[in-house]
Amino acid sequence: MLMQNYARVNLGFKKGKGAVLWDFDDKDYIDFGSGIGVCSLGHSHKKLAKTISKQAHTLLHTSNIYQIKPQEKLSDKMCELLREPYYVFFANSGAEANECAIKLARKYGNSFKEKKYEIFSLANSFHGRTIATLKLTGQEKFHPNDFAPYPEAFKFFGSIDEIIANLSDKTAAVMVELVQGEGGINPLDKADIQKLAKVLKEKKILFITDEVQCGVYRTGEFVTSQIYGVSPDIITFAKGLGGGVAMGACASKEDIFKFGDHGSTFGGNFLATTAGICVLDELEKLKVDGKLDETISEFEAMLDSLVERFPNLFVKRVGLGLMQGLVLKNPENLGKIFTKAMENRVLILKSGKDTLRFLPPLNITKKEIKKGYKRLLKTLKDKELA
Repeated sequence: MLMQNYARVNLGFKKGKGAVLWDFDDKDYIDFGSGIGVCSLGHSHKKLAKTISKQAHTLLHTSNIYQIKPQEKLSDKMCELLREPYYVFFANSGAEANECAIKLARKYGNSFKEKKYEIFSLANSFHGRTIATLKLTGQEKFHPNDFAPYPEAFKFFGSIDEIIANLSDKTAAVMVELVQGEGGINPLDKADIQKLAKVLKEKKILFITDEVQCGVYRTGEFVTSQIYGVSPDIITFAKGLGGGVAMGACASKEDIFKFGDHGSTFGGNFLATTAGICVLDELEKLKVDGKLDETISEFEAMLDSLVERFPNLFVKRVGLGLMQGLVLKNPENLGKIFTKAMENRVLILKSGKDTLRFLPPLNITKKEIKKGYKRLLKTLKDKELA
């Protein structure tokens, strides 16, 4: 029996291709969620499937006791795309990547005469479901007494200015999502982020960007920090990095850890890192060829059309790249539209209290976008919505 910790819908799938999934009755669904931003190359991508199969017939896992050549190759590829050198640690999820960043910050804080240990975040952020990353998540609903007591010295504030005002000689790091994924698809203000980065550098406080959801070309560039014109001390990754294979990564400008400080049995094994290399190669081609930017424009136009056609339902479109949201006038419609869209065989997500979330595969086709749009039109014309 499974633990009952997911509010699963009464729907499952047997196969997928591109941005399409098929249920057990052979009904097709347009997937505008891509497994919550994980399937960056869609479903059953030929090259990725071939790469995974070939690696499975060769070697899956040996552990980090031994050298893993594709792990080295993937870290080099990430640094190439980051356009500057970083030291990379591979994990299995976004929460693990953020745990690594937290430990790096704490270890960094020990290098000062007076120990620094505070780590700050923003309200409406989401950083994971471990005890530490839950506490760093800037939403009180994620801090129930069931899991208390939580680690001390993790604090969240309502704005960048509040974070800056509360920095002290005990602050080791600040972690932010440049586009908040669970907090309403909220892109932070570019000027605020550049100001924060400057202040943190002056005060020798680490600047960490959580790009678990907004990284790996999701917003149009390899990392969203490139769009914001900042160079974080630490960047965390997961979701789209493995194209469906579970993996996370933490990239740090400084090699802070020493032997034994941190580790992972599965992290960065042959299967995950070989898949990651394939994913980044394919996504880089999409970007260089201009196809990614074309797809972003196409998808944004589709959502803008929905806002224009249904002014009674929507306030505006929000987001960057293919990390998009539609803000609802009436939050009560959030669950209704999610369910009705599923009934009309188009899969979307929810974010915050009032935002429909869209995280389609980065290689979604115009035909798939058009078909999903038609199904959304049918959904939004439902008379029960108001």
